[in-house]
Amino acid sequence: QVQLVESGGGLVQAGGSLGLSCRASGRAFGGVYAAWFRQAPGKEREFVAGVSWSGSDTRYADSVKGRFTISRDNAENTLYLTLDSLKPEDTAVYYCAADRTFTGTEWQYKYWGQGTQVTVSS
Repeated sequence: QVQLVESGGGLVQAGGSLGLSCRASGRAFGGVYAAWFRQAPGKEREFVAGVSWSGSDTRYADSVKGRFTISRDNAENTLYLTLDSLKPEDTAVYYCAADRTFTGTEWQYKYWGQGTQVTVSS
């Protein structure tokens, strides 16, 4: 079992930056894929960024490409997301997730954090 706890959210002005962290406990998550998702009010949860277990392969949603950076430190059991050039439309609850499985139609993640709020004011 893995527990994920996010931190680092907050209120920031448009154009500003934030850093999110996701600490894993329970067992090492160094061997699994990890990702960040977000959910804005009234919208479905969406994929933001993902990183392979080694950190060598990263993927980003088009909406954040070039502005957000995902990384991980397996020795510290921690996943990171750096958010730069923030926009009001980035306002959402951000969730980390780990250990994905492909069902045949979609990727499903076994472990989820409780979320951290990011609010970007214009």
